[in-house]
Amino acid sequence: MIRESEAHRTMRAIARFISGRGTAWVVLGLSVVAIGLLFALLPKGSSDSYPESGLPDSSEAAQVSALLEQFPSADSTAAILVYDRGGDALTDADKAAVTASAEALASDSIAPQAVVPQFSDDGTAALVAVPLDAAEVDDDVQAAAERIRTTAADGLPDGLTALLTGPLGFQADIGNAFAGADFRLLLVTVIVVAVLLIITYRSPVLWIVPLAVVGTADGLARIVVTSLAEPLGITVDASIAGILSVLVFGAGTNYALLLVARYREELTRVDDRHRAMLTAVTSAGPAIAASGGTVALSLLTLLFAQLAGNRALGVACAIGVAIAVLFALIVLPAALVVCGRGLFWPFIPRVQKDAGVGTEHKGVWMRLGRGVQRRPAVVAVVATLGIAALALGLNGGRVGLSQTDQLIGDPDSVVAQRIVDEAFGAGLTGQTVVLTPDAAVADATALADGVDGVVSVRAGESHDGLTRLDLTLDAEPQSDEAFTLIQTLRTDYASSPAPLDQTLVGGNDATALDENTAAAADQALIIPLILAIVFLILALLLRSLVAPVLLIASVLATFFASLGASNLIFQNLMGFPAFDANVVLFAFLFLVALGVDYNIFLTTRAREETVAHGTREGMVRALSSTGGVITSAGILLAAVFAVLGVLPVVALTQIGVIVCIGVLLDTLVVRTVLVPSLVFLTGDAFWWPSHPARRGSQARGNKLEA
Repeated sequence: MIRESEAHRTMRAIARFISGRGTAWVVLGLSVVAIGLLFALLPKGSSDSYPESGLPDSSEAAQVSALLEQFPSADSTAAILVYDRGGDALTDADKAAVTASAEALASDSIAPQAVVPQFSDDGTAALVAVPLDAAEVDDDVQAAAERIRTTAADGLPDGLTALLTGPLGFQADIGNAFAGADFRLLLVTVIVVAVLLIITYRSPVLWIVPLAVVGTADGLARIVVTSLAEPLGITVDASIAGILSVLVFGAGTNYALLLVARYREELTRVDDRHRAMLTAVTSAGPAIAASGGTVALSLLTLLFAQLAGNRALGVACAIGVAIAVLFALIVLPAALVVCGRGLFWPFIPRVQKDAGVGTEHKGVWMRLGRGVQRRPAVVAVVATLGIAALALGLNGGRVGLSQTDQLIGDPDSVVAQRIVDEAFGAGLTGQTVVLTPDAAVADATALADGVDGVVSVRAGESHDGLTRLDLTLDAEPQSDEAFTLIQTLRTDYASSPAPLDQTLVGGNDATALDENTAAAADQALIIPLILAIVFLILALLLRSLVAPVLLIASVLATFFASLGASNLIFQNLMGFPAFDANVVLFAFLFLVALGVDYNIFLTTRAREETVAHGTREGMVRALSSTGGVITSAGILLAAVFAVLGVLPVVALTQIGVIVCIGVLLDTLVVRTVLVPSLVFLTGDAFWWPSHPARRGSQARGNKLEA
């Protein structure tokens, strides 16, 4: 109790300085100066537009990639041009034009003699592979792709098209998908947040301050993260930058809504706005800090992930959330106090004579709370059955997208790959690479030839005792069939006698397989860690062991329901055949961490009300007090995550849709009716082993005796 009172006094002293009559100006001024210096002095990094695999060194595909970097051809990549006439047979003029196009492309290749056209057996398509200098391509992927496309299309007959695919084609199209992503995401996010804030506050002025504060926090978070990327050894690609921006805007605006709502409530009780903000910060501050801490610590569990991309996302977003919390608890209170009551115009809160006797607890949320209180068991059963019904949508769900399913729409690389699959064979461009000891080349070739599904094996260059074999598989790249073939090859080689057992299988399909395996391992490790952190924070904050179990169970139910509902939408409306490998983990992380936020906002207020009114009445009053602001915050957060759908990348769209549905379920069903019904059913046991209601009644009894 002594430590608690000391912590409370320290927090109150800090809050008093932030909201003080003169010190608020000091805090705001110092904040502006500090933020300006950080913007000016921190190095301006840039996000890599092309996400890297980030496989651990123990991965067989990663070992193959590392060894191939020592081979003479390590500095080469390939552009693959596919020519077709919409499925019709190529004419003689078409074939002559393709041959001429190959000769023109050869002038840009590092191996001109290898640039020869291949015509499909059915005569409907032609393929030209163009070896290129990898370093030159990496310097400017888009320029290299545009140059190849222009050369290939020059002089083609009407109706004959040349489409770029292969490593260069997919890399260029992914880069195009993220081109301008930062600006597009920021613009749409700002518009969404501004509109929802105007609707929430019903003021043409008030929304400007929270949006300016959160927008500045987002800008600073981007600079801090990119400047720390190199020292921390992480790569911040465009997808991470997009998720970071959405998370900072979503979480930061949520914290702002909670603080402003409590500040407005206190302005109806006291004349002094500085005193009102002091109460708002000391009351809402612990909930905001706990919510932000839950999200940040949950994100930091990704440091234990195998995939480097997951670790980078965890570090970047944890930094962003920490900055959002600091802005919400320091910059925003000072800015609101400095601006005064007029900021709420035209609905300026005035002191009400009957404030504090329960008038603020009237309205739709009070009626809803009373309704749930009358029949908590029925409400709990109906809500649980509804959530379970949505979770059934997971039946038939799959994890793992093929290469052609990872981008929305029909970019050239995807269309060309489909043509190759139909006209030449699904695995022609799959790039499966086997590295085998020189002494085992004949045996390695024979073994691969004997595997059903391997179309061809070509021996290539040798280096440092290893020979490269290029395999063509009869399976669509990065499909389940391709993964099965990769696993079969690895198993057969590993079970062979020495030195054949030292053979390694890598390439594009093997890399995708190892990424999926690592993603599954990350999921199995990170999810329990997140649950443990959330439980610990809730237990410390609520001083209860029962409440965290019930709250976490409700959030888990929301997670599975949102996955089920999303799976139905993806398969039946959006045409996504499966979840991306990392989507399940990211969705769990954001839904659990952010979903617990609303439960924290509700239950901390319920505990505060329980001391004065008892557990059940305290929950009704807490729901009445927080219902409007939490619902607004949930709708806003859902809308902000839905903004990820503006990017033509399936993984980001899936994250946005899942989190959007999950947050709406959590806000409108779980926090509104399910959690209150559980509290009404358990009563004082909800707070066990602490007894806030008993302590409150004892305090009231002592006052009466006095």
